[in-house]
Amino acid sequence: MFAVFKREFFSYFKSPVGYIALALFAFISGYQYINMFAYAQANIASEIISMISFFVVFVPIITMGLLSEDKKRGTEILYYTNPVSLFDVVLGKFLAALALFGIMFVNIIIHIIITKSSKGSVGIGVLGASVVFFFVAALYIAIGLFTSSLTDSQIISAILSFVFLLIFQMLATLSTFISNGITSLMTNESSDATSIAAVGEKIANAVKWLDPLAKTQEFRYGVFSVFPLVYCVSLALVFLYLTFRVLEKKRWSQK
Repeated sequence: MFAVFKREFFSYFKSPVGYIALALFAFISGYQYINMFAYAQANIASEIISMISFFVVFVPIITMGLLSEDKKRGTEILYYTNPVSLFDVVLGKFLAALALFGIMFVNIIIHIIITKSSKGSVGIGVLGASVVFFFVAALYIAIGLFTSSLTDSQIISAILSFVFLLIFQMLATLSTFISNGITSLMTNESSDATSIAAVGEKIANAVKWLDPLAKTQEFRYGVFSVFPLVYCVSLALVFLYLTFRVLEKKRWSQK
């Protein structure tokens, strides 16, 4: 697994992908920090949480070639001939992408240092937001890795990843839309508006329950909870397992 991790991690810096991701993250986080610092006291926790909303851009860039490029080149055959297990391959690539996010986070650490040196307040919320940053990153990277296993085109992989992550980002909005849609549609056909509204609310809550961002919003205020982190890890493991199954199916289809 370490060999796969090392290969994938250093490959980010042998191509423009790693540098583009790092530069884009530095630019966006720096712009937000300067804005907050110029008009009010910098809130690092809010900056970290707001950067998570840009994962929909960062993750497809970082994960689009993790497996699809090997498929395109035909080097994926090495997964099936080397003694390393397929799950070690999946885990090594996953950890390489997560390690790149760790380097990107150095920008936030610099902002924390600047804020502290200027007598600004950092607070416990920064720790909570930092924890959310990496757990949500792990979930989204697992999704991006899964989409990369479905195709040999980096572009298609990036588009699929973008769509999946955009749906996750918009779950709160979708839940409200579904609730309002069901209520307005069924109210026209029934006089029992109260029970219909209750049904719409339950469906909306079920959709919103899947939203990792909604579950972790309170972390920025220093309110910690284990369940949202378990949810992110569990769902990440599901997508890693699905990725493993895609590769496993490919192995048996070649025999």
